[in-house]
Amino acid sequence: MKTSLFFEHFFKIINAQLHNIKKQISGIFSGMSEIILNKDSLTKKRFALVFRTLQTPRYIILFIDLCIVTLGTLLTTFFKIIILHRFSYNAWDGFFPKLSLILATYLLSFVIFKTYHGIIRYSGTRDAIKLLFSVTMATTILIINSCIVKYITGYPIFIYNTFIALQGLIILAGMCVLRLTVKYIYNKSNIGDIKERTRVIILGTATNSVVLARKLKEEENGCYLPVAFLNMKKGRFTDSEIDGIPVIKYTPENTDNIFRKYNATTMIFEPSQINLLRNGEIAPFLNVDIKVLQMNDNSIQHRKGDKNIQISSNVQDLQIEDLLGRDVIKSDNNKIKEYIKDKIVMVTGAAGSIGSEIVRQLSKHDAKQIILFDCAETPMHNIYIELNDTNTAKNIIPYIGDVRNIDSLTDAFEMYHPQIIFHAAAYKHVPMMELHPSEAIKTNVGGSKNVADLSMKYNAERFVMISTDKAVNPTNVMGASKRLAEIYVQSLALSLKKNESKNHTRFMTTRFGNVLGSNGSVVPLFKNQISSGGPITITDKRIVRYFMTIPEACELVLEAGRMGNGGEIFVFDMGKPVKIYDMAKQMIMLSGLKPYIDIDIVETGLRPGEKLYEELLNDKEATEATHNDKITIGKVREYDYNDVASQIDDLIKTAKHNDSKAIVTMMKTLVPEYISKNSVFEKLDKHHDTKKTKPNA
Repeated sequence: MKTSLFFEHFFKIINAQLHNIKKQISGIFSGMSEIILNKDSLTKKRFALVFRTLQTPRYIILFIDLCIVTLGTLLTTFFKIIILHRFSYNAWDGFFPKLSLILATYLLSFVIFKTYHGIIRYSGTRDAIKLLFSVTMATTILIINSCIVKYITGYPIFIYNTFIALQGLIILAGMCVLRLTVKYIYNKSNIGDIKERTRVIILGTATNSVVLARKLKEEENGCYLPVAFLNMKKGRFTDSEIDGIPVIKYTPENTDNIFRKYNATTMIFEPSQINLLRNGEIAPFLNVDIKVLQMNDNSIQHRKGDKNIQISSNVQDLQIEDLLGRDVIKSDNNKIKEYIKDKIVMVTGAAGSIGSEIVRQLSKHDAKQIILFDCAETPMHNIYIELNDTNTAKNIIPYIGDVRNIDSLTDAFEMYHPQIIFHAAAYKHVPMMELHPSEAIKTNVGGSKNVADLSMKYNAERFVMISTDKAVNPTNVMGASKRLAEIYVQSLALSLKKNESKNHTRFMTTRFGNVLGSNGSVVPLFKNQISSGGPITITDKRIVRYFMTIPEACELVLEAGRMGNGGEIFVFDMGKPVKIYDMAKQMIMLSGLKPYIDIDIVETGLRPGEKLYEELLNDKEATEATHNDKITIGKVREYDYNDVASQIDDLIKTAKHNDSKAIVTMMKTLVPEYISKNSVFEKLDKHHDTKKTKPNA
């Protein structure tokens, strides 16, 4: 009774599976017939959906492969009949026993190599190798068996073994054709409507470029269709094809013709070719109506029509920092990790552009605790949530406080006793500080003094202040306030060394220029203006600035903090200065648009306190090399701490009364090279006797 119930249940399962397979196969064939008879795109999409969701059980794949073995055996038998008929050879003698042996042998090899485990529509080289090995194994076993049998019977072994090898080739070809056919149909149903895709040309024929083209071509619901490879090297694959995509030889003169011929509007390159862009070898692309993209592993958002849609995870917009004319700056992360590991680190201004990136990098260096000190609640919350999402916030402690408030700052030092302090809290926007000199002094000078004094009081190991190139020969309140902070921190460090104090805090300053992508910087501003249809606004076509990326700047800050002995002003090598006007034109052209035709560029005039050229060093300053060729030590004028401390205290007291004229007058006394430009404070320079003051850095 139990046996009969078992078989009844077994046959029900088999019947259900067969019915399901029949239904799926019926759906495929009906879909294919509709595609052949009716080219309606909706029908194609429905068929593609059915095909993509079809999941064939492994035993069905195995069964189909064995059917191919049977067909291969039958085909080989017919060949035997045709070729050996004159020898009165009957190929059908003992056919079914031989077929049983062949099926058993192939079944064994398929099971050993698991040829039926792969998903057919994703078949690749590895699957082909499995098939080859399994067929080779089965053929070898059958040949050995035939040698034994035919040796006994006396039949010519060579002839019979030749047919066994032929049978193996037919079976291998059949299984490969099956998988390639399924893969081809899947890819065809998967790529969507090719007419809707953006036609792109891939730069170069390197491996990464070929892989990128294949991914873009086969990408589900992709937006890009590679139509050609552009060959930059002489004699490499010229006038040939790769994966059915033609390889075109590049010359600067035929740029426009190439893209017109293939009706392409976009060029994509891979990161190793960035030097071609930097060296100007692909400059012609920026002068025609062509959008330039680069290969990337991170997914991005592009606009298509009125919808924001997710497209290729392999491509992103070309980043303007890639055209700065230098390689990415790298630091020795292992050595940085050594001095950060198991330390309590405080970052002031932790929610800002620089501060938050310092925190991100510190979170990877095994610090014992990282204290995020900032008065901006929402940005602080955002960075804390971000670190939580990346599972790096286990030792992160947010602390809401203001560096100008000595009480809240003292509470933080008393509670956590930080060993390393990165001081990034500051006001940085030149026009704003030109309007509010008192706020610049309270935060940039007073706040820096508070953090430095408490670092010394609580005997911290290291204090690293982040300054700016605007502190050199300042022409505005912001730059002068940062120079005053530099002077105070350096004089404090030299005082500790001179007096051989028991305090071992090492004070140092880092000085660098503009960072790309920071809050209020030109790159995000230009991007927004381009996406809004323009115009791009620049203050003056002659303006030149130094640039580096935020991660680069922060890596060097951490590196400088490690190498400092106290009293240094570290100056970062930022490469060649960049003309803002040229940057604006490049950003327009990299968006596939044309300056002054699609997007206008408008000069608005220099802002208060703004100068045309930024410097990293004063003319009277020299530099001293370090072991890192991207970091030098600026040799600047040294100040006596006692004189500086009393004067800065007076300046901070004056700032509390918000008397801008009195504040700026005192600043010009302390920093004699501070000469205002395009500012209401220029009149103070006319009455300021610079001859009585000593030259300063």
